[in-house]
Amino acid sequence: MAYLLIGEAAMVVHFLFLVFMAVGGFLAWRRPRLIGAHLAVAAWGVFSVTTGAECPLTVVEDWGRRNAGERGLAPGGFIDHYIEGVVYPEEYADLARLAVAVLVAVSWTGFLLQARRRRARTRHGHGGPDTEGPVRHLP
Repeated sequence: MAYLLIGEAAMVVHFLFLVFMAVGGFLAWRRPRLIGAHLAVAAWGVFSVTTGAECPLTVVEDWGRRNAGERGLAPGGFIDHYIEGVVYPEEYADLARLAVAVLVAVSWTGFLLQARRRRARTRHGHGGPDTEGPVRHLP
C-alpha cells in the first residue's frame, strides 16, 4: 500500500510540476519571489526535452507502482503515459512544447515589465516600501 501511495504522490507532484512549468511565470506576477523557482523548473524542462533526460519523478512513480505490483510506466515515461495521446494527439507534441514555450515567454515578458514599473514607481517615490506615495494595486 505504501508503494502505491508513493507512486500516486509522485504522479500528482509531476502534474503540478508541469502546470507550474507552463503557468508559473504568471503566478510570479503576483508573487515575484516565485520567479526563481519558475526559472529552475523551466530550465529543467528545456534540459529534459533537449537531452532526453529522465525526470526523477518518473523514476519514483515507476518504482512505486512496480513495487506495488502494478505495471510501471511506458518506456517514454510520464509524458507518454499521461499526456501525449491523452491530452493531445502524439503528432502534436512539438506544437504542445512550442505552446508551453510561448506561455513561458509571455509570462516572463509580463513579469519583467511589471518589475520595471515597480522599480520606476519606487524610484519616483510612488508606492515603494519606504515612501509615503500612493500605492496602486494591479488587478
